[in-house]
Amino acid sequence: MTPDFNDVHVPVLAEEVVALLGGSGDTLDPTGLIVDATLGAGGHSASLLECFPRIRVIGTDQDPSILECARKRLEPHGDRVRLVQCRISELSRLLRKLRTERPVGFLFDFGASSLQLDTPSRGFSFQEDGPLDMRMDPCRVRTAADVVNTWDEEDLADLFYHEGGEKRSRPIAAEIVRCRSRAAFHRTGALAELVVRIVGRTGKIHPATRVFQALRRAVNQEGDELLAGLETAEHWLADGGVLAAISFHSGEDREVKHFLREGVARDCWRLEPKKPIQASREEQRKNSRARSAILRGAVRVRGEDECE
Repeated sequence: MTPDFNDVHVPVLAEEVVALLGGSGDTLDPTGLIVDATLGAGGHSASLLECFPRIRVIGTDQDPSILECARKRLEPHGDRVRLVQCRISELSRLLRKLRTERPVGFLFDFGASSLQLDTPSRGFSFQEDGPLDMRMDPCRVRTAADVVNTWDEEDLADLFYHEGGEKRSRPIAAEIVRCRSRAAFHRTGALAELVVRIVGRTGKIHPATRVFQALRRAVNQEGDELLAGLETAEHWLADGGVLAAISFHSGEDREVKHFLREGVARDCWRLEPKKPIQASREEQRKNSRARSAILRGAVRVRGEDECE
């Protein structure tokens, strides 16, 4: 069953994304092309298409069910929108195949969609029981259950620490290995209960948040996809074109920040704005997922000696 985007999906920092992509470039083309490389349910693209009546959007997402939600949402915009299922790492090949002009904007909204997180059967949720899956692209072979049941203790601990920021990664990994020797993990509920048992319940954040985040990133190779997306934007953006990148945890934001700073040093990018943008208190109050969102923007600079 395809979820109803009207009920569950509210794009974060939508006004800020529109302002950034619509006003930060040197020579914004009102009839230009914007690539929404992490389309989700299409909330950001819908806002852009409504605010700029002549722009066109290529929207991509690796999740076919999410893409169908976006298709319904963006249908009123007709042939101004082209939607394609593909991973971020496949985007450059897609743009070559479509023989597009250089886009004036690239948008990335990294991490999982609220539609994925709120659908227990997808296996992303620690709040409700479901299969331990977490694949955004159903064509991927490896699931979260495969990682939990086959990786050795040290690799699991490193994953939870580096990709999730989990301070108790080693005792969690040790308990997983001990328990799976008796019965393999196949359900999100069983894994979440184990983490709660080790970490305990303190604060507002669910104890399993960091472990589930780390597993999701491993299953979907999110670090590699993020870097591939930023490199694609650098290669394809028009001179004066704008990159907008939304991250939801410190590791993702650090990778974006490092890439852009290195690009500034090579005279390929100009940070705009200089500082990252966070959601207003009002948006955070209305949408809890906006609390951790960080938006960074940059303008592509193409000099006479083009950087490659």
